[in-house]
Amino acid sequence: MFYVLCLILGLIAVFPLLWFVDKLSIKAMQQVLGLSLIVAALLYIGFAVIGGSTSWLAVEIIGLAIYGVFYYLSCKYTGIWLSVGWLLHPLWDVVLHLNGPAGHGVPAWYSLACVSFDIAVAIYILYRLRLLKNI
Repeated sequence: MFYVLCLILGLIAVFPLLWFVDKLSIKAMQQVLGLSLIVAALLYIGFAVIGGSTSWLAVEIIGLAIYGVFYYLSCKYTGIWLSVGWLLHPLWDVVLHLNGPAGHGVPAWYSLACVSFDIAVAIYILYRLRLLKNI
């Protein structure tokens, strides 16, 4: 039941963001959701700093670079790259933080809520791109 509640929390949390970007142009939507992906990665850097794990901080900085590349690719080529970045982010949440070596600094509820949040954003991006026949 805990898992289900956390996943529902992620869906509730993503709603205001998606409501906001739904009113924007495709380009502005990509900018906001791209920066949001960067913020998502920065939050994990914050968890590493608060947890006092300097060794894990390097891994989180690498994560920031990885998700930054997806944002860059979406700006240079197509918004599909941004959707891919958001779709891959739940792996970071679950493999590294919920069930992996970095779980000490990130609350389980947060990692689980991020899974549904991230997937919802990825699906929304694909929906918007398809709606305008950009795929």
